[in-house]
Amino acid sequence: MPVQNPVVIGVDSSTQSTKAAVVDSVTGALLAVGRAPHTVTGTDGARESDPEQWWSALREAVGRGLKESGVPAGDVVGIAVAGQQHGLVVLDAAGNPLRAALLWNDTRSAPQAAALTEALGGPGAWLERAGSVPVAAMTAAKWEWLRAREPATAAAAAGVRLPHDFLTERLAGVAATDPGDASGTCWYSTADHAYDPGLLDLLGLDPALLPTVAPTGATRVGTLTPAAAHALGLPESVAVAAGTGDNMAAAVGLGLGEGGLLDHPVVSLGTSGTVFAATRTRPAAPSLAGFAAADGTYLPLGCTLNCTQAVDRFARLLGLDREDAVPGDGVVVLPYLDGERTPDLPHATGLLTGLRHTTAPGAILGAAYEGAAFTVLRALDELLTACGQDPADPAVADRPLRLVGGGARGRVWRDTVRRLSGRPLVVPAETELVALGAAALAAGAAGGGDPVALADAWGTGRGSVLPALPRDLGTWDRIAAVLDGAGPFMRPSAG
Repeated sequence: MPVQNPVVIGVDSSTQSTKAAVVDSVTGALLAVGRAPHTVTGTDGARESDPEQWWSALREAVGRGLKESGVPAGDVVGIAVAGQQHGLVVLDAAGNPLRAALLWNDTRSAPQAAALTEALGGPGAWLERAGSVPVAAMTAAKWEWLRAREPATAAAAAGVRLPHDFLTERLAGVAATDPGDASGTCWYSTADHAYDPGLLDLLGLDPALLPTVAPTGATRVGTLTPAAAHALGLPESVAVAAGTGDNMAAAVGLGLGEGGLLDHPVVSLGTSGTVFAATRTRPAAPSLAGFAAADGTYLPLGCTLNCTQAVDRFARLLGLDREDAVPGDGVVVLPYLDGERTPDLPHATGLLTGLRHTTAPGAILGAAYEGAAFTVLRALDELLTACGQDPADPAVADRPLRLVGGGARGRVWRDTVRRLSGRPLVVPAETELVALGAAALAAGAAGGGDPVALADAWGTGRGSVLPALPRDLGTWDRIAAVLDGAGPFMRPSAG
């Protein structure tokens, strides 16, 4: 008998926590969000988490979401996971992790990334095949690090997964991924839409260790296993989608893709700062990740490691509230406290210049905002160029930016992005876009059709429009000059 009030669950398994959105699959109404935290460990470039903690957090978040929503378990018809990208999970034959997962922001694999780039003949060869050049964040570099530093663990691996793959397998008992998250490994070819045998040979990676790539993130890969159904308190009939990476799910939640908006840029301000757009153009730029999208289009993305957390660190050092910032007043801060990915400076540290006796603490904090926003926005210009668009063309430059992530709720973040970009902003009313995008994938797996068109109909990407401010080219040019000339000072531990 068909369910009268079908509900889906979209899971956002991020770096710091898991969120489970309980969503009406017809209207898109967000009925409740359950939450559970994660722990990240590591120093000196190491960032690791226990994958079993992600599974425990998923169970806890789903339980809390269902309890808060009051939805009967029998009304749930689909579930999908969107996970933090690039993390390396190695499993034994029973599906248990052999070690803690290496996370996207673990920079220890920077030497392996550089060696891989050269081994294939340089960036151009990687762009032609994988769509991206290896950097420390990419899974291929982490696998090489594991082979070099922990060869016994690498040799013992019976399965190699991304974070969302690991959780999807726990749900459905099937080793499956999607093109979007797979494209962040650097062993999947966005040109051929499949794993690249030559790249796997270069990495010494047996394709039998990898999950099957489903056609889209909304592809139904199975239903809940008896064990997963019991753990979640849900029927075994619940459809499980292939799921995707968190950036791809956010794009779905914003209604970006073939069934919605194409070539509309997004700036996401979170632990990392990202820029992306859904497009039909397969990008090939060394500074960008040439990802696939969850729906069969492409999702070129620029990612900076240092965004809201780095700026909040400056606020704590200065003893200020994050909203106490004022424009930088000649001060330049490059807040690269965890190394940097775009630009590719994995060994960088933070840099502060331009101080005077009259410099106010709020201006230093404002300069930290400006440095982080500049880094993200310069990546946006590179993204637009790679998609065949001229960033200076008024038709392109006047197109609104969709501003998402935790920073989008902050007044200073919004004002800084408006001032440095000169663009109007659309700030979606919904904050759980990754989880809502995952919910749309779950609805698609349960028979609801194209997830991008569905999210567009739900209206999850709609929000307030903030008009453009005059572009502050003086601050832009000052930061650019410092960054372009700071190479020797940004690499204290390199060499």
